[in-house]
Amino acid sequence: MRTAIVGGGIGGLITALLLSKRGFSVDIFEKENKLGGRLAFVEKDGYKIDEGPTIVLLPLMLERILDEAGISASQYELIRCDPLYDIHFPDGTTYTKKATEKDQLEEISRLFPGEEQNYRRFMTELKKRFELGSKEFLEKTFVNKRDFWTWQNIKALKKMNANKSMRKFVSTYFHDERLVDAYSLQSLYIGGNPYSAPAIYSLVPYSEHAHGIYYVKGGYASLVPLLEKALIEQGVNIHLNKAVQELSISGDKTEGVIVDEKLYPFDQVVLNGDFPNMAKIARKKEKKYVPSSSCLLLYLGLKRKYDHHNVHQYFMGNDLAKHMEAVFKHKTIPEDPAIYTFNPSVIDPSLAPEGKSVLYALVPVPSGGHIDWSNQQDFVDGIIRTLEEKGFEELRKEIEWVKVRTPNDAQAFGLYEGGSFGIAPELFQSGVFRPQYQPYEYQNVFAVGASIHPGGGVPIVMQGAKMLADHLIEQSSVQTVAKLS
Repeated sequence: MRTAIVGGGIGGLITALLLSKRGFSVDIFEKENKLGGRLAFVEKDGYKIDEGPTIVLLPLMLERILDEAGISASQYELIRCDPLYDIHFPDGTTYTKKATEKDQLEEISRLFPGEEQNYRRFMTELKKRFELGSKEFLEKTFVNKRDFWTWQNIKALKKMNANKSMRKFVSTYFHDERLVDAYSLQSLYIGGNPYSAPAIYSLVPYSEHAHGIYYVKGGYASLVPLLEKALIEQGVNIHLNKAVQELSISGDKTEGVIVDEKLYPFDQVVLNGDFPNMAKIARKKEKKYVPSSSCLLLYLGLKRKYDHHNVHQYFMGNDLAKHMEAVFKHKTIPEDPAIYTFNPSVIDPSLAPEGKSVLYALVPVPSGGHIDWSNQQDFVDGIIRTLEEKGFEELRKEIEWVKVRTPNDAQAFGLYEGGSFGIAPELFQSGVFRPQYQPYEYQNVFAVGASIHPGGGVPIVMQGAKMLADHLIEQSSVQTVAKLS
């Protein structure tokens, strides 16, 4: 079965490996000069830091799918973060999320006495919801919409409070507003507003405690060379700097892809670009989706290390609700934003010259091309100033270089509306309402990626790739049996 994959992001790479291991002939067409998509490094003068994803959640899912794709756990190292991260509140309180229940309860008792039982209840009840959600939603596809609308799924949605926002749901557990923030901000990991993203995404903060937060030694993007090596060994043909212009369509099927005005024939095609932008390639009318938030990203090479800091930190602004309104409602630059920082040199000295370090700062900002980010140096300077005032002392004088990535850059790269996480995790863009792995009426055109069910985040995209590959393998087996009979 000759299969073309349009785009070399993590979803496409995993799909290619799983299919090639089962005897499929696979070609990857990537418009950039390298594979990996958002899994990439910013590199300069002996420094390197992940450009995109940083936090590794669901480590067992990641390991299981990599192993199935032919990447053994001996080829990479996952380092558990303990503590998980710090959240610095504007009143001077720093809440640290810990790796064990005992340590976490001690932290809550120290800062939020009386909330200990609420935390226990949150973890106990969310464990049941996680098991239910994984089985009914993460591990199932809904290409046939009727598969979703079962009495069992409706009961599951009710149990998971899908009608409530994530923040409203979390507030039924915790009384202190700082804890409500601490257990609802995780919707921002996938570009969602905690004030409107459905409560099913509360499984993310639960998973942080239940399954841990990890770091891939050498950086998340260090997985890409491993995948590329395995692809080459499996005989996958990799075409770099080859943008697919469109599919060649005949009736309800594609005959292949058109690249540089030339037709490359294939039996089936998998689209791995950001899905809403694939409509033109698939020769379909573009459908409007709600994009995820975007990010202003700062990458810094520093002359020194900040070893007294944790790998992951959040510096909260004075009003999270106001920040979210600016990003999701008004589509304006936030005045006093929350800032996430990634300081991996604390546990990985290989990322910078000896005695030096790298630092990554992320600010949720609006998606869309309506803001001229080339004219926002004052905002960038303000982020650095805030970090210096709130945690990284004398940061300015320690900076050797800074690189800034804006929503304009994300949009130019091919991310829908410049959103950093695919389409937004809103209720009507989740589960059955999200694009599925067979998103069009074409019989042999499929899709994978952050905008495709089950959603964003590297392990979840990999899970989507596995579900697609399983379907294509099963479909091929059925066709083979039919031909033989």
